[in-house]
Amino acid sequence: TIKFAVAGAERVRDETRALFEAKFGNVELLEGYGATEAAPVVAVNKPGQNRPGTVGQILPGLDHRLEPVEGVDADGRLFIKGPNVMAGYLTSGDPLKWEAIEDGWLDTGDIVDVDAEGFITIRGRAKRFAKIGGEMVSLTAVEGIAGAVWPDNRHAVVAIADSRKGEKLVLITDREGAESSELSAWARENGAPELAVPKKIIKVAEILVLGTGKTDYVSLQKMVEDAK
Repeated sequence: TIKFAVAGAERVRDETRALFEAKFGNVELLEGYGATEAAPVVAVNKPGQNRPGTVGQILPGLDHRLEPVEGVDADGRLFIKGPNVMAGYLTSGDPLKWEAIEDGWLDTGDIVDVDAEGFITIRGRAKRFAKIGGEMVSLTAVEGIAGAVWPDNRHAVVAIADSRKGEKLVLITDREGAESSELSAWARENGAPELAVPKKIIKVAEILVLGTGKTDYVSLQKMVEDAK
């Protein structure tokens, strides 16, 4: 009796989409995007207007604007405003006080592209970019390279301080035989910059995730920094 399903919280992987379609046939899988502060839906694909790879269009009644991010080749950082956006954050010092969101515009912290029809593609969290040799590199895009090379495995990328280039990339993967040379070869063949290839790889039995299924980047970052 299910007509469609909506997925959120984490990007829908291509293999997940293929498995879903193979198992459930005509049930349409729609990807959406939200934030706790927006109660929580911000954008969603719709039946008959489904563009895989995007998170759909902004909900009616919501305004949005984009602020350019220096060094990042994307439309910009997404801000939203509307009736479902909360008034502000409670302060840590006094739970009876709260800090209002400036002019009602919520900074989502996400860097996005928006096409001519309003479909949004998430490029990554603003804090999920690393500055390497003066260039901004999306950690999400680097994870995409690892996913293209080893599609049957899970991967996560974090950045740590580097005395020569400012920051360096570390790939954490459950791929037992992962080698950076395979990533470099894929990058050359597909026009990806060499800066986006992690030179350090940490192999684990399982990628840590939160209860929501999202990658636990905080724990992975600590693990990598402790291993230095």
